[in-house]
Amino acid sequence: MPDAFDPSPSDRFTFGLWTVGNRGADPFGLPVRPAMTPLQLVQGLGRIGAWGVNLHDNDLVPFGATAPERDRIVTEFARAVADAGMCVPMATTNLFSHPVFRDGAFTSSDPRVRAFAVQKAMQGIELGVELGARTIVFWGGREGAETDACRDPRDAIAWYRECLNVLCHWTRSQGWDLRFALEAKPNEPRGDIYLPTTGHMLHFIQTLDHPQMCGVNPEVAHETMAGLNFLHAVAQAMECGKLFHVDLNAQRIGKFDQDLRFGSEDLKGAFFLVRMLEGCSGRPAYEGPRHFDAHAYRTEDPDGVWDFARGCMRTYKVLAAKARAFDADPEVRAIIAGNAFADEPLGCAAMLSATQGAGASRIRALALDPDSIAARGHRYERLDQLAMEHLMGVRG
Repeated sequence: MPDAFDPSPSDRFTFGLWTVGNRGADPFGLPVRPAMTPLQLVQGLGRIGAWGVNLHDNDLVPFGATAPERDRIVTEFARAVADAGMCVPMATTNLFSHPVFRDGAFTSSDPRVRAFAVQKAMQGIELGVELGARTIVFWGGREGAETDACRDPRDAIAWYRECLNVLCHWTRSQGWDLRFALEAKPNEPRGDIYLPTTGHMLHFIQTLDHPQMCGVNPEVAHETMAGLNFLHAVAQAMECGKLFHVDLNAQRIGKFDQDLRFGSEDLKGAFFLVRMLEGCSGRPAYEGPRHFDAHAYRTEDPDGVWDFARGCMRTYKVLAAKARAFDADPEVRAIIAGNAFADEPLGCAAMLSATQGAGASRIRALALDPDSIAARGHRYERLDQLAMEHLMGVRG
């Protein structure tokens, strides 16, 4: 029977063709599931309540397809998306599978490879525009090295910048109102990737010719692989207005890129992530798609793939409900407010937020007693326990 946690298009959940289309192959084993066509994948996503479907160029159009073949495939796919009541909010370009990219795409030492990568990205952008996508994601899966003897990393970063600048200028010259979302990852498939974290990407963006059209697409698994706190990466991106897209999945620290069902690992981390994305704490919410970049266990048959996809969406909705209950909890609100000292008599917050250093001299003259301030506990043990009890369903 349907319940409050069943997904619907109003939830703005999206999946990539490569996610539900994953056949369960790994470096040690062949595929375990039959292939489903893009049209079948769209129909399946529509049946389970997804809002949109995303794609790499070659998820839909085979590499080397002729122009008539390409046009026929795209026309049929667009019709299937419309028939399913869905949309294509994001598109990306595969710059990692073909052997030509074995030593990088935008960061290859060979300028012919860099030119081909830009050309292929242009074709991918054209495909995205044709299907109605407003966001173009760039994941540089091959933009790295196994040995730093191969090139100076400064050259690689400069070539990366040149290629993105060409694409930004070209896109603007076409009159398309698109946003580029850059996706970081620390390693795999390269030994090391040049821009390994969201923080690296955010700085790199500021060196581009058109930083205003570029943001980030953080992925849970990618930051977690390196032992980083994904919530903090997303918070940094949101704080500077650069969260253009987000990839939701699950990951265990120190493992290969697992792309597990959202929320199936680190449930507390997923809880606080959903709380922030949904604006449950009173701050602005993330308005973009909730995209699941994950895939079903290798153990699953095609029916299990749809169990996996439903599970991603249901977990998100359950966590959103628990986050709202947590923030409405009077004890939670009291502990958070008690640590903010909004009404403390010295007005430290007002002085610190004063513009142009207007409060600096007053701060310098304050008589503050660090020992008495330090004597007070913060009750974060209790606050964290309240979060756990909301998660475990015994409170709220």
